Amino acid sequence: MRKPTHLEKLYLDFDSFFASAEQQLNPALRNRPVAVVPLDSPHTSVIAASREAKPFGIKTGTSVRDARELCPDIVFLEARPDVYVKLHNRILSTIETCVPIAAVRSIDEVACTLLASEARDPQGLAARIKRALHDEMGAVLTCSIGVSLNELLAKIAAEMDKPDGCVVLGDDDLPGRLFDLRLKDLPGISKGMEQRLGQSGVNDVRGLWALAPKHARAIWNSVEGERFVAALHGYAVEKPETVKRMFGHGRNLPPDWRAPDKVLQCARLLCLSAARRLRRSHYRAGALSYTVGTRWDSRVTVEGQFRPARDDHSFLNCLNGLHENLVKAGEMKKVNSVTVVLHDLSGETEASLDLFDTQGMTEQRGQWERVSDLLDKVRVRHGSKALNLGLTTGPGNYIGSKIAFGRIPEPEDF
Repeated sequence: MRKPTHLEKLYLDFDSFFASAEQQLNPALRNRPVAVVPLDSPHTSVIAASREAKPFGIKTGTSVRDARELCPDIVFLEARPDVYVKLHNRILSTIETCVPIAAVRSIDEVACTLLASEARDPQGLAARIKRALHDEMGAVLTCSIGVSLNELLAKIAAEMDKPDGCVVLGDDDLPGRLFDLRLKDLPGISKGMEQRLGQSGVNDVRGLWALAPKHARAIWNSVEGERFVAALHGYAVEKPETVKRMFGHGRNLPPDWRAPDKVLQCARLLCLSAARRLRRSHYRAGALSYTVGTRWDSRVTVEGQFRPARDDHSFLNCLNGLHENLVKAGEMKKVNSVTVVLHDLSGETEASLDLFDTQGMTEQRGQWERVSDLLDKVRVRHGSKALNLGLTTGPGNYIGSKIAFGRIPEPEDF
């Protein structure tokens, strides 16, 4: 495994991105506690809190009710993914004027690979990036930057001096500066992983640093544990390329969208959005999973399988049947969330023939595929609500265009 000879990675992480974006775009919101929520409902939770809201204890996951009790003056704003994606693209272009971007990790995080010449003055490079962003985006939309030997350490460094900070972690800083952190401060150490580490006698970063590679692999139950500890020690560890395994969308439902017919309407919209993404990526799906969640945090998932397909008609027929089965089984009571996932993927051109297919069935599938392609073109040209298969609207805006970790919606999603 290779040990870098210079600071190879720069990691940039925006501060309270969604909330800061709203404050940047609306001067009346600046210096005020702001919380961004996924939909306009008193029954949802915060997805981003401004730096003025955080001292009140408001953070991602805080319920609207609790946030209002903690800070009566807080302003709630429904998320606008299309606006954030446009800002994101402007941000990428601005960063590229200073240093090439190696990977976009999320809507508000990017990683850059540095040349030896660029790494000689990391603080100066970070200052140039911040200045360029300030001039292009404004003063409110700030970022924190970390520079180190690899991406994991650079990401850790970016979190060490928020907001608007810059931290450089060199070889001489290891492991000492890491020992001031808690395990949960490290990216990739979830609550569950922290518990697993604790069960193995690892209760702090010092103990994690001392882990033998094979022991780390056993705790993680995968080679990722070995990679994580190696990266923590400053070795160059490249992330393996992600293989696409599914296309899916989920939605929390407000009280007036929890009747079975409303749940199905929302599920159909989510299904169509996933289908459009699948076609743009040139895949077919051979299975559909339908999940409903209840107020008691229980979930019921049913799955349907079919000949590899890429058309809306096949997916909606399967979804309708699964929904009917859940209704008959009495599983549609107290539903507060719904998720639809297309999986069992194959390449678009890998369509297999079924032994019992007739010429008519093949022609019908081809017709529905052409209809789906036409609907996609109409929506791109005239907007997301231009044409749908018998559907109107769903709960809140931006159905199927939610910004998820590691996935940024495309313009065609809106």
